[in-house]
Amino acid sequence: MKNNENMLEEKIREYRTFKSCSESTLMGLCETHQHPMSKADLCKLACGFAGGIGGTFDEGTCGALTGALLANGLLNNDPAKIKSNAKEIFNSFKNEYGTVRCDKITNHGKDKSECVDCCVFIARKLNNLIE
Repeated sequence: MKNNENMLEEKIREYRTFKSCSESTLMGLCETHQHPMSKADLCKLACGFAGGIGGTFDEGTCGALTGALLANGLLNNDPAKIKSNAKEIFNSFKNEYGTVRCDKITNHGKDKSECVDCCVFIARKLNNLIE
């Protein structure tokens, strides 16, 4: 049964008002797919990836992408599928935004207007790959 993409987007948009991209994407996907890990543990797992890794807004990978990659590993049991999904997630994100770098997407953290859309885009991509 296909998970509700509207619910996924709603969760991510809600979390993104007070959580980072990595946390919001991971939590939205895991909650929608009813993963048993607690929200607190999911936040701890993802918080180091916020702001292009460690809040540097430098050359680090976008948190939306890293959150989706973390969720991919938690929501799949097959290492081959995890790996192939990761490649497709990465390539889809890069094709959509022209980069995977947080600094390029957010102007070094000064403009986060695209962040929530990045989270929703990549979460939907993984959601479709899982189902």
